[in-house]
Amino acid sequence: MDQKVRQLEVCTQDGSVDRHGNPAVRAKTGKWLTAILILVNQGLATLAFFGVGVNLVLFLTRVMGQDNAEAANNVSKWTGTVYIFSLLGAFLSDSYWGRYKTCAIFQASFVVGLVMLSLSTGALLLEPSGCGIEESPCKPHSPVKTVIFYLSVYLIALGYGGYQPNIATFGSDQFDADDTVEGHSKIAFFSYFYLALNLGSLFSNTVLGYFEDQGAWPLGFWASAASAFAGLVLFLAGTPKYRHFKPRESPWSRFCQVLVASTRKAKIDVNYEDMNLYDSETQRTGDKKILHTKGFRFLDRAAIVTPDDEAEKVESGSTYDPWRLCSVTQVEEVKCVLRLLPIWLCTILYSVVFTQMASLFVVQGAAMKTNIKDFKIPASSMSSFDILSVAFFIFAYRRFLDPLFARLNKREPNKGLTELQRMGIGLVISIMAMVAAGIVEIYRLKHKESVSNSSSLSIFWQVPQYMMIGASEVFMYVGQLEFFNSQAPTGLKSFASALCMASISLGNYVSSLLVSIVMTVSTKDDLPGWIPGNLNEGHLDRFYFLLAALTAADLLVYLVCAKWYKYIKSEASFCESMSEEEV
Repeated sequence: MDQKVRQLEVCTQDGSVDRHGNPAVRAKTGKWLTAILILVNQGLATLAFFGVGVNLVLFLTRVMGQDNAEAANNVSKWTGTVYIFSLLGAFLSDSYWGRYKTCAIFQASFVVGLVMLSLSTGALLLEPSGCGIEESPCKPHSPVKTVIFYLSVYLIALGYGGYQPNIATFGSDQFDADDTVEGHSKIAFFSYFYLALNLGSLFSNTVLGYFEDQGAWPLGFWASAASAFAGLVLFLAGTPKYRHFKPRESPWSRFCQVLVASTRKAKIDVNYEDMNLYDSETQRTGDKKILHTKGFRFLDRAAIVTPDDEAEKVESGSTYDPWRLCSVTQVEEVKCVLRLLPIWLCTILYSVVFTQMASLFVVQGAAMKTNIKDFKIPASSMSSFDILSVAFFIFAYRRFLDPLFARLNKREPNKGLTELQRMGIGLVISIMAMVAAGIVEIYRLKHKESVSNSSSLSIFWQVPQYMMIGASEVFMYVGQLEFFNSQAPTGLKSFASALCMASISLGNYVSSLLVSIVMTVSTKDDLPGWIPGNLNEGHLDRFYFLLAALTAADLLVYLVCAKWYKYIKSEASFCESMSEEEV
């Protein structure tokens, strides 16, 4: 008995294993030692990614010869593709490779793409020598050089996109959710993860952004490649200490089994108040049985045991046909995904607002007064205020706001804001940010200079809109990461993180679509449009106000969806229940 107790004390209870596939020993694996390695790795990878992404719109206009609208659209499409690749990474991780192997492979692809971009920029794209600055754009490039450029940046998109959702989940895997102390650390990890992401981009937004704005594109890209390589080495250095979860069967096959089984039984008579539902007696280590819920009742048919199921079990020997009969937990996994979708869809329009920082905010800032005496401030470096805002509000929320809300919560004492409430607050702040950006643009136009595409209004007038976007990220994206990770079934954790990134992806595509529609409509009758090459001839303020109105409408829909959502309820994990029985 004592030996069993000692074994239970030293091993994790959530089903995690070490690199050899043995149960993870709590004292020798995981926790903050490996989590910090992952956080630093995330910071270095983010530095590398934004070393390319933060000034990509300027690279496209100055080096590749595109106009503002075309460059903004291409940046939105590229960023969107980054996050589409996150779904591929999540699928491979959950179904085949596991999170560690997936992170390592995609990070290697990321490094290769950055090296390729650095080489092609210095050797092929900066022609004539000294071009790539605002006063001296580069000459047009041949199709071959253009293809090489796009191949390299989309290889970067593949590497970073496939790595990103898995590193977040892999970091949270280092903490045992079934342990009180580690469970609290697991929740805190997501805040620090988002903080690391933003701090990593601080260097690229300031130092690298400055050199790239001055035309030192190869230097900026090589620094990004070095940072990504250092991050990969650091990630591999933690290999002996990581905790892992073995990849399960494809979650999509389990998903399809429920749909097929429920459709097969569409014509049977069902008394929903008295159903004989199949609850599998076998469970995989670390799994949690999800309690039955009343929503999406049609899917319950997949778990109803019929005489045909019993007959087929007798014929096959001892098992049911998984395409005819599914367990209650398997059915509830599908319900979980379906309940998450409306919430997820409501986050897409927020991502449209968020993506303006990398496109139109930069274009707007470049058309303002960027000089302090002889020093020129790169427009892209203004996103540093977003990063500082994120760091401040993460600290303020965890130290002050969350305890305050917990004290004010009379219904559930000692419990702060739920993830859904925080996401709603994020939407409200994003509306305020768009209104602020529109007001700044009105004043910028009042101070425009007739002889150039500029204004005498200082670029520091953009600070409030960046700060508000940063505050909204803390409530929206951190809350979203926590929400999807906690509500996703065991075998879909990476997919849940990928959903967060996919909302950013679709937000970029929707932003690109909106810009195209707005330019098509607003350029009729030979008008310059809302977002012309020369912003002094346009009305960017109207586009910002349009986004504010659309986000306000999205907020109303979100409130309805959040009110309708039912949180997942599960029993103790299999290893927990076995531990209790053995003790």
